[in-house]
This record gives sequence, structure tokens and C-alpha cells, in this order.
Amino acid sequence: MYTQFFGNFLLSKGYITNEQLFDALKEKAQKHAKLGTLAIHSGLMTAAEVDSVIVEQTHQDKKFGELTIEMGYLTDEQVKDLLNIQSPDFLLLGQILLDKGIIDNTTLEKSIHDYRSENAISDLDMVLEDKDSINHLIGHFFANTGIDPSAIDIMYLELLFNSFIRFVGDDYTPLSAEICDSFSADCMVRQDIEGSYAISTYIGMSQTTAINFASRYVNESFSVYDEYVQASLDDFLNLNNGLFLVNCSNDQALELTLTAPEHFDGQTRSFNKACKLKLLYPFGAIHFIIEF
Repeated sequence: MYTQFFGNFLLSKGYITNEQLFDALKEKAQKHAKLGTLAIHSGLMTAAEVDSVIVEQTHQDKKFGELTIEMGYLTDEQVKDLLNIQSPDFLLLGQILLDKGIIDNTTLEKSIHDYRSENAISDLDMVLEDKDSINHLIGHFFANTGIDPSAIDIMYLELLFNSFIRFVGDDYTPLSAEICDSFSADCMVRQDIEGSYAISTYIGMSQTTAINFASRYVNESFSVYDEYVQASLDDFLNLNNGLFLVNCSNDQALELTLTAPEHFDGQTRSFNKACKLKLLYPFGAIHFIIEF
């Protein structure tokens, strides 16, 4: 997650443009070896075992490495060894921008220092994401909204950002959160979380973006906006929110419920107290709205 927010940091400071960031993220995706790939390459796991862990991630909000240990595929030591093989994404993005001549060593050094300082990221955190640093990072993300996110708000947002990484792709950059009074989109889906913690969640985008989103999400090629694309948006929202309910039950002893996803394609929705997150992917912009 540090890579996505580091990209936002570089954009906000004017070091790079959206196009330069997208190009770097696409190149990073080609260079980055995921833990499952490294485990297969090292002969520690089979492809089938890796696939089973990926499937389990749709049921539990846990990292790939955590699940491989729980499921008995790898030991804690083996996971650590594999993690050490990987170049931290946080630094890999900066290195690609440097190689392309978009930034120089001085800018890279300063931006990394400032980013780590503003978000309280330690040396170790740069490789293994630390829970406290993630919480601080997400809280800082809302600095301009006047909203002070609660611990459960942050838990939801951390899951959301990770869900995009796991199920759609890590080549996105979130723009800083902003207050939202109303919103309309060609494609918009709503789902409510009800109970002692209650929010309404919306995901919206253009039809072209929705087609590309669905193609990535289900790993199929869609060419038109149809019921299958709509179902993919429904499923993503329902999957993320369902995982959140599991986390709340396990970690907070909160029993919450979900409403069925509801479409508001082409309609304008008004909100009393809501914030909007805009995620920029190479294939388009995704808007995620949380109404408290």
C-alpha cells in the first residue's frame, strides 16, 4: 500500500504528472515478482497451492504470506526469506522514475525522506508494512476533509485499499479524500452496512472504465457494458464489505449486516456527510464514496 500512497505524495508535490506515474506503475507491475510466484520459482509451493491461497483471500482479509503459514504451505522463516528476495515496491517505484529520468537522485532522496517523515514510516516498514504506520498514513490521507476517521473507519479503508490491490491490481494511485455533497456516474452501485457501525458505500465510474474494471476483476475480456459487467461491480463491493463484516465480528465482536447491492446508473445522489476517494488506474478513474 505504501507504493500507491507514495505515488499520491509525488503527485501532490508536483514531482510527476499523472501520465508519468501511470507509465511507471505499469512498468513496476511487470518487474515485481509476487510472493506466490517466488514460492513457485523456489520450489516451495505448487501452482495449485498458490491458487488455493488466492481463493482463501476472498474469504479472509489476510495477506498471502499469513495464509500460507496458516494453511501449512510455508513456515514463518520461509515467508521471511521470500520477502527479502523482493524489492520493496515503495522503493521500486522511485527507482523506475529515476531510471526514466523523470526525477533525479536529489529529488528521490528528498521525496522519500519527506514521505517517510510525514507518515511515520520506519526503515523496516519500507519492506514489511506496519499496522501503526498504515493507520497514520490513512489518517493523514483525510487531513483536508475535516473528518477524523475512527479506528473502525481506518480498518474499513485499509481493507478497501487492499481489496483493490488484491482483486483489481496494484497499479493505482489514490487522490486525497474530499468531502462529497452529491455525485453521479454512468455506473454506480450502492451497498449499506447496517448495525452499530452503519455506513453507505458507493462505487462509481464511466461505462468504459467499468468494462475494464470487470475485465480485470474476473480475468475475462469484456467489450460492452452489460449485466455481466454490472454483476462484477456488485460482486467487488459485496466481497469487500463481506470481508469487513468478518473482520468486525472477529476483531471487534460487532455483528453487522449487508443490504443487497443497488444500481443508480446515470442518477445523481445527494449526501449529508460523505467523503469521496478517487483512485486513478491506467484504464480510468474509480470513485468510492462513504456516507457516514
